[in-house]
Amino acid sequence: MADLSRDTLLEMQRRMLRIRAFDERASKMVKRGHIPGTVHTSIGQEAQVVGATMALGDGDYMSGNHRSHGHPIGKGSPLGPLMAELVGKATGVCKGKGGSLHLADFAVGSLGESGIVGSSIPIATGAALSSKVLNNGKVALAFFGDGAANQGVLYESMNLAGVWKLPMIFLCENNQYALSTPAHTVTSGVIAERAAGFGMPGIRVENGQDILAVYEAVSAAVDRARAGEGPSLVEVVTYRYNEHSEGLRLKTDYRDADERAAWLSKDPIVMLREYLEGQGFDPAQLDELEADVLAEVDAAVEFTNQSPYPDPSVAFDDLYTDKEVAA
Repeated sequence: MADLSRDTLLEMQRRMLRIRAFDERASKMVKRGHIPGTVHTSIGQEAQVVGATMALGDGDYMSGNHRSHGHPIGKGSPLGPLMAELVGKATGVCKGKGGSLHLADFAVGSLGESGIVGSSIPIATGAALSSKVLNNGKVALAFFGDGAANQGVLYESMNLAGVWKLPMIFLCENNQYALSTPAHTVTSGVIAERAAGFGMPGIRVENGQDILAVYEAVSAAVDRARAGEGPSLVEVVTYRYNEHSEGLRLKTDYRDADERAAWLSKDPIVMLREYLEGQGFDPAQLDELEADVLAEVDAAVEFTNQSPYPDPSVAFDDLYTDKEVAA
């Protein structure tokens, strides 16, 4: 990745740190009762998120899943409105009506996420269709987990994207467990190899903790889509360090301790820092970057604390009603 500038490499580290610090704070806030319900963190998966989102252009589209705070952060969203959304404040990216599981930030091309497994895949596919019809040069990327890899809506979307040669990337975040179900017990074969059935290339990034490997794979798919050559499937093998969700009492003994320790030793943030230092970055500069990100998260929490909750009178704003449809 010799073509990446030093600024880009530093920005990769910044965005991974932002996701880590944001999700760590959100986890604490759930357990303290400051965030209603639960949140699903991307801790451990930062390289996969940032490597993919930074391969996209500013105007490109993406859709997420239930584990999606990291996606808009990776695309460049400011942290304050995201944190406010988790708490349900009026200053949130969805005015406090989406919360953790259903947030979106159109300003960075984030079309939304959903707690329904696989449901946002056709949203991104529709965005890719609009890009082709409008000929605006934009591509769309749909994030989905290994738990969604066997959903019919994925294959319907892949089929249409293949037939119409849509500028689309299907990205499987294979963290190897759907809640507590090991992927190998419910998924036959290699997910990336399923691309062949839809006439598109499929690539598997075996070490999804290597942000440069993820960036390279997704960049190739983006270039292909933008050139009018159609969709791609990218499977990234990664690992979530925390449990499926924060704030819920779930079974926790389903993962082998040695397996987890091996993945913890491949922390993507530590790995990129070591690479940056090997490229001549000053360790003091990297320490300062970490401190800046922590201060940014503190500011996001303060912004949230100072923000009001939505007034009950706006509960039905932004909804389609029978009256509006009839009009």
